[in-house]
Amino acid sequence: MARVTVVQEPPFSRFVFNDTRMAPVWLLARLYVGWAWLDAGLHKLQDPAWTVTGTALKAFWTSAVKLPPDVPRAAITYDWYRSFLRFLLDAGTYTWFAKLVAFGEFMVGLALMIGFFTGFAALVGAFMNMNFMLAGSSSTNPVLLVIAVLILMAWKVAGIIGVDRVLLPALGTPWRPVQAPKLRTVHATT
Repeated sequence: MARVTVVQEPPFSRFVFNDTRMAPVWLLARLYVGWAWLDAGLHKLQDPAWTVTGTALKAFWTSAVKLPPDVPRAAITYDWYRSFLRFLLDAGTYTWFAKLVAFGEFMVGLALMIGFFTGFAALVGAFMNMNFMLAGSSSTNPVLLVIAVLILMAWKVAGIIGVDRVLLPALGTPWRPVQAPKLRTVHATT
């Protein structure tokens, strides 16, 4: 029989990422990142260049794949990602992909703000941040990516002040209280 070794988390990490007392902190982080996504998504959903023609995304991709002769470094560092965006441009996918981006940003923001599948919403948001950065857009993406990764690490308590408090236990991911370790009392003898 194979021997299994369980490596315990350090107390600080356990407190930050697994303790329900940190839920208010994660709520603030969720609201910050969620509002950023919700706001960006709302603007795009109201813009026909995103929701009808996709020309806004086409313009972004076209700018990103350009290799200007007078600039020592292009916006996209990785050639494979530039090739991927060129393929998407050539295939005309921006017409439907722009709708997906706008709707995705809105849904990630909404899910984070109400605490609905918080871990998954943070993962999708982090994936979008990474793609925006790969396309050469920094903006707020690095900060949002880091916070999203932290929310993802704290998924068990990050959504407890939200829909996840009811949803996750109903799906079989219950939170259960853990007994604090008993402290040994040392009696001094005289």
